[in-house]
Amino acid sequence: MKIAVTSASGQLGSHIIEQLKNDIGAENVLGLARTPEKASGLGVEIRKGDYTQAEDFVSGLEGMDAVIILSGNDEPSKRIGQHRNIIEGAKKNGLRKIVYTSITGAEEGNAFSPIVSSNRQSEEDVKNSGMDWVIGRNGIYIEPDLEYVDNYIKEGGIRNSAADGLCAYTSRSELAVAYSKMAQGEEHHGQSYNLVGEPITQKQLADLINEVYGTSLEYLPMSVEEYLEERKQALGNFLGTVIGGIYSGIRDGYFNPPSDFEKATGRTHVPARELIHKYKQSIE
Repeated sequence: MKIAVTSASGQLGSHIIEQLKNDIGAENVLGLARTPEKASGLGVEIRKGDYTQAEDFVSGLEGMDAVIILSGNDEPSKRIGQHRNIIEGAKKNGLRKIVYTSITGAEEGNAFSPIVSSNRQSEEDVKNSGMDWVIGRNGIYIEPDLEYVDNYIKEGGIRNSAADGLCAYTSRSELAVAYSKMAQGEEHHGQSYNLVGEPITQKQLADLINEVYGTSLEYLPMSVEEYLEERKQALGNFLGTVIGGIYSGIRDGYFNPPSDFEKATGRTHVPARELIHKYKQSIE
């Protein structure tokens, strides 16, 4: 089975490619990237795949059996059409299967909802493609928090508006295991899976980071309004609103759905402490 992965130069895409190489061999894996040169070190064939250019996927998916479509990073209003470019390319090449990386979260009532809503529309487009399909709804990655540890130390702790809300963190390496299994196995056809791990609070996250890193972080709660305004000032309106929406969504329980990770992979999700430990090892 020959499997293509879009957004190959990105962090999740490259993790999925590495997992597929281990599982089915590099000769059966193809990467698609807007700038192919950025993915040249992955050890698989790379073709051009710009989400805004439909013709890239007509030529880029030739000879493939399945494609894993990573949700794009553009504004929500633009993503739906971009994902349809890939779906149409898959149809024209007679692919048998689409796997789509969606996301957990509330479809309305939250600053993050426009992104969730656009993903839900792409889920419907995948389901209506006429091909076999599997959908994964990714949990929140733990890596950005770990990449930010030095900043947390400078700021005196983890500051956000999640309060005591539970977040079922996952990691890119855990998701890669799931997507490799989902792409290969016929038993997953027609299934939508919540790909999430162990739910923890922000205080528990701080405690686990302290345990693994030897830090002394505290969780410092902020109001939803205060945190949203801070993030917009730091990151701009679009990204700041997205980040603010994620943490208010954690507060409201939108990122703690029932986990289907074991159904997707055949094993339990790695616990949060081990995710943190594995990340620390990977950068040492």
